[in-house]
Amino acid sequence: MKALLLIDIQNGFCPGGNLPVPDGNQVLPVANKLIDSGKYDLIVASQDWHPAGHGSFASAHPGKKPFEVGTLSGKPQMMWPDHCVQNSKDAEFHPDLHLGAVDFIQQKGQNPAVDSYSAFRDNDQAALTGLAAYLRNKGVTELDLCGLATDYCVKFSALDAVEMLPGVTVRFIEDASRGIDPAGVKAAIDAMRARGVAIASSKEVLA
Repeated sequence: MKALLLIDIQNGFCPGGNLPVPDGNQVLPVANKLIDSGKYDLIVASQDWHPAGHGSFASAHPGKKPFEVGTLSGKPQMMWPDHCVQNSKDAEFHPDLHLGAVDFIQQKGQNPAVDSYSAFRDNDQAALTGLAAYLRNKGVTELDLCGLATDYCVKFSALDAVEMLPGVTVRFIEDASRGIDPAGVKAAIDAMRARGVAIASSKEVLA
């Protein structure tokens, strides 16, 4: 059972969004090729889905600016611009994404007291989203993942997939993903590779 996990391909992370990843919209043609390829038995998408006033937003901390480090629930926290607020256009999947072929949507980031980069669990690793159980129940043996942003939500999702889905082959599709910071992207890929995540291109996947 082969699954594709599309991570946070939402308006908020594309040009024009509240937290745009550079060239984030360029993942769309590649992601759509993967979706339409017929190579996958199951297609899943994660969706950042924050309540208004989420604790990771700089606006929730008087005097803090976006991209400064603050604290949330006593732990260091990057302060983000308000983004992907529930039921906003910013939180919607990008309109060009072939969403009709997606079998399951996993929302994340709903607890205002903790951020949630991974599609599998909150950053404090205490609360699970339920995605790992869903994939296990479906009998997934191979998981390809891609999306936005490589150095945050994609990286943490890949590392959690390795840990929480023992025996499942996990592969990161590099050209169907974009990151915020080039140095962060390199470090993320190194971290994924070190944990046993295969790094592939869409050309290799679709061959």
